[in-house]
Amino acid sequence: MFDTFRKYNKIVMIILFLLIIPSFVLFGVERYQGFGRDEKVARIEGHDITKPEWDQQHRVETDRIRQQSPNVDPTLLESDALRYATLERMVRDRVLAAAAAKANMTVSEDRLSRIFAQDPGLATFRTPDGKFDRETFQRVTGRTPEQYEASVRADMATQQVLLGISGTAFTPPALAATTINAFYDTREIQVARFTPDAFASKVTVSDADIETYYKDHTAQFQAPEQANIEYLVLDLDAAKKNVVVNEADLKTYYEQNASRFGTKEERRASHILVAAPASMSAADREKAKAKAEQLLAEVKKAPNTFADVARKSSDDDLTAKSGGQFDMGPKGSLVAKPLDDKVFALKKGEISDLIETEFGFHIVQLNDIKPAQVPPFEQVRATIENDMRSQQATQEFAKAAETFTDAVYQTPDSLKPAAEKLKLTVRTADNVTRTPAPGATGPLANRNFLSALFTADSLERKQNTEVIEVGPSQLASGRVTKYTAAHPVPLADVKDKIRAQLVAERAAVLAKAEGEAKLAAWTTKADGATFGAPVTVSRRDAQSQPLPVIDAALRADASKLPVLVGVDLGAQGYTVVRVTKVVPRTPPPAELAKQEQMQVGQSIAAAEDAAYYNLLKDRFKAEILVPKPADTLPPAAGR
Repeated sequence: MFDTFRKYNKIVMIILFLLIIPSFVLFGVERYQGFGRDEKVARIEGHDITKPEWDQQHRVETDRIRQQSPNVDPTLLESDALRYATLERMVRDRVLAAAAAKANMTVSEDRLSRIFAQDPGLATFRTPDGKFDRETFQRVTGRTPEQYEASVRADMATQQVLLGISGTAFTPPALAATTINAFYDTREIQVARFTPDAFASKVTVSDADIETYYKDHTAQFQAPEQANIEYLVLDLDAAKKNVVVNEADLKTYYEQNASRFGTKEERRASHILVAAPASMSAADREKAKAKAEQLLAEVKKAPNTFADVARKSSDDDLTAKSGGQFDMGPKGSLVAKPLDDKVFALKKGEISDLIETEFGFHIVQLNDIKPAQVPPFEQVRATIENDMRSQQATQEFAKAAETFTDAVYQTPDSLKPAAEKLKLTVRTADNVTRTPAPGATGPLANRNFLSALFTADSLERKQNTEVIEVGPSQLASGRVTKYTAAHPVPLADVKDKIRAQLVAERAAVLAKAEGEAKLAAWTTKADGATFGAPVTVSRRDAQSQPLPVIDAALRADASKLPVLVGVDLGAQGYTVVRVTKVVPRTPPPAELAKQEQMQVGQSIAAAEDAAYYNLLKDRFKAEILVPKPADTLPPAAGR
């Protein structure tokens, strides 16, 4: 057979050529190139945002959040709502950038230079001689200075787009007062509550009712699909364990860094200062120098009198009282470098010659020396080994990641070979679902990892997932060992729950009916109405009243007091509210009133910004191509 193929291979190639070329003509090269292209998640004026771009930006933002808040809940960072918020910000940035480009908005070099000169963050990247340390900047920020400059230009240009709207927002005092008063508006009310609990004893629920409800609401009583899994995690700590440290290298490291493990030499000295600041005239400076020379001769002649002379003649008020004595300190602890250098050049008890600094003329006597202390190698060996392992862990992690990926792929039905190669522990977890469980950590809190576990291939073949990045320098792979599909919960298991639910629902209906009947009767004839004690409520102080009660009280017609309104609280029953009085707000101090008006102005400016941005979205045909998740962000994660 193969001989025949070899003999007629040219003919076979011609046939294949004739089959393939027409398909290119009919469908176009782009169709072939299009296969495997990145999924598009948003589009702005014909330019796409792809899923890898979205994933990368979300990874950058979550890493930043982790650095700022190490204790943040990992399930929040991987939530669909937070991921979608990242995409919305990406779209917003690109829409504003497109608007800035369309309007030819630019930032002048002078303005940019002033901003850079005033940026305290950039000052940390300047060397003592004032030069910009490009290499350090790039290593710390992950961007070149040119990239940083371009991003600042873009940010400033886009800010100008909205500044024309928010910068012209105007809030008249009357509008601010109306808005603020709606927030501070206060009413005196009385309430009559009709709670379901009071009517529960009047409700009868039969077994037939329960069975009917169960059949009609099957979707409510589904046990979610679950999987028992095993998984491996490779992180820097695991990579560190595989680093082999040579004993000779440990000792070399110790010898080269001995000062790090002990204490530096410290010295205590005393000085006499004859003040001669730079502002002093030349003549006065000569007089000060002559005085210092006279004092020097005096203490040189009688060294034991140094402390007395310092108390009597030193111009340093901080040290004169203690005989000119400094605290014990290492080299570099003294403000004036010439003074510091001389202290560490003297012998114990020795007195220096005159030392000139920006403060004047000094005479120094060295009082004491505390020698440097270096612990023996055995005492710090463990610390050195940990340091060296940490330094090599990043490089080792890259190697281990490649080994991890290969081992997981080459033995698709087991994680043990990968675990043995990298000395990892196979972990297990039961009853894992597609979404992270409350309190989950590590891979079990990562949606990408869970999604990989619940793919058809993983569930049917029980094979290893691909290696997933579940955190900074943290990789994981898992496999399903047991899978239970979603299934109805037996009626017997939920019978009591259904009975309680039906009782509550029917009791709420009875409570509402009773409340509406009382409202009608009391509206016609107020005699016999029974309300609780009066309470003063507002949106700021609800006095434990439900929000619908507060809203109803504040919406009631204040011109017809007292007035009755009914409030349906659903499962919590029904409330009749009697509004008796409008309580005027005490006028705030002028400063507070001004602040309130500014807050209203800021809110109006934000609303105008949002409206203008929506207009720009339509103008530049911006659209998000993925559905918005049903879950919403918690308040702590708001933008």
